[in-house]
Amino acid sequence: MDEPLLKFDLAARLAELPADDLDRLARAGETVLENLRLLKKSGENPVGRCLAHQGTFYEEEHYPQGDVYDSESHAQFYYHAHRPESGEHGHFHTFLRSAGMKRSVKPVPYSGKVKRPKGKDALSHIVAISMDGPGMPIGLFTTNRWVTGETFYAADDVVEMVDRFDIEQSYPCLATNRTVSALIHLFKPQIVALLRLRDQTLADWKTRHPDRDIYEDRELEITSIIDINVDRQIAAIKQARRSSR
Repeated sequence: MDEPLLKFDLAARLAELPADDLDRLARAGETVLENLRLLKKSGENPVGRCLAHQGTFYEEEHYPQGDVYDSESHAQFYYHAHRPESGEHGHFHTFLRSAGMKRSVKPVPYSGKVKRPKGKDALSHIVAISMDGPGMPIGLFTTNRWVTGETFYAADDVVEMVDRFDIEQSYPCLATNRTVSALIHLFKPQIVALLRLRDQTLADWKTRHPDRDIYEDRELEITSIIDINVDRQIAAIKQARRSSR
C-alpha cells in the first residue's frame, strides 16, 4: 500500500489560527532553533546525543536505552531506525502515558484478541519525527497500533495530548529533549491533520477489509505522512503573524 500522503495548505491553516496560537507556534520555533544552535556549538545534533555512549547502533533497537521519560508530564520518546527505503536516517517515536492524559480520555473500542496496555501502562503514540543524516527533522508520520504497541486513542483525544508533551530533563541531553518537545509544538498544525488522516485511513481500510483486525494488520503500517522543514515552518508562521496584525 502507498503511504497516505497528507495534502496540507500551511498558509491557509495558519491564517485560521488566533493570534495566541500563532504566538505559541512562534515560541516553539525559537526554542527549536536555540537548542539546535547549542547542540551545533558542540558539534552535536539531537540524534547524536541519543546514540552517544549506547554502543553499536542496531536497527529496531530503542535509543537511548530505556527510552526518555518525564515523570512529571509523562511524555516519552525513543529513537530508532528501520525504514532505509524512506531516505531517513531514523525517527523519534513520541508518546504520552496515561498519567499525563485527561481522566475522561478512553481508548478506542476494541473487540479483537490482541492484548493492549491498560490502566497505568496505557499510552498513546502521538507522532513519529523522521530525521536525516545530519540530524535535522525532515518528516512526520503516524502509524497503525501494532507498530508501537500503543493502546490507541481517537484522533481528537490525541490532539489534546499534543500540548501536554514536554520533556525537560538532563537524560540523555537537555537540549535534545527540548528540541523534540518543541518540534511537537511547532508542527502542531500538521500533527493535528495527520492524526485525523490516520483515523480516516483506518476507517477506509476497515471498509475495504471488513473481516480483518485493522489495528493489527501488517499490511497497514504508515497511516499518514508529510514532509517538513523547520525554516519553512518558522517563515510561514512569521508571515501569518504579520498578516494577522
